[in-house]
Amino acid sequence: MKVTTPRILAVAVVAGGLGLLASLWFNGNPLWRTGPGERALHAAVNATAPAPPEGVTPAGIGDPMPAIALPGLDGKIVDLAANYRGKRLLINVWASWCGPCIEEMPELQRFATSQGTEGVQVVGLALDTRDGVTDFLGRVPVSYPIVLDTPGPADASVWLGNAKGVLPYTVLVGADGRIERQKIGPFQHGEISGWAN
Repeated sequence: MKVTTPRILAVAVVAGGLGLLASLWFNGNPLWRTGPGERALHAAVNATAPAPPEGVTPAGIGDPMPAIALPGLDGKIVDLAANYRGKRLLINVWASWCGPCIEEMPELQRFATSQGTEGVQVVGLALDTRDGVTDFLGRVPVSYPIVLDTPGPADASVWLGNAKGVLPYTVLVGADGRIERQKIGPFQHGEISGWAN
């Protein structure tokens, strides 16, 4: 194959484009922090997800929050719809072994503290073991409630629309019980307050 100037330019343009895409992927794209951008990213990620198990219907924006009742760290079952009826609810799906999840937890803690009992309520949904979560929270404590689930093709995050199981994953549920927003990936510093308004 003969190397020509047009081919060199074409290769340079393609390489530059791939570099730009990689930079946006790893450093964050401001577009993805908008509602339409989040929906586009969510659709793109879920398009490559395996089909959910029979009977599992991942929720989308505008859908009612699926019925989720999971054990808290004390072993008592927490029914999210019943416990937070009439309040806006931010559900953050995480695991103690997920680096980006751990990095965003102080931001979630700040947000939860700023909201008090009348604002958006924050619940952590750990796809992890009780021992792993308890050990982690001993080092990085948070004051918001944590519920536990076992990761798998029909875990609570899949029901909440996370068909591919990407962590962290966050859902904002309105006071009417319907999903308002879905976010794949961690919050940047200062992003969460604007995202949840």
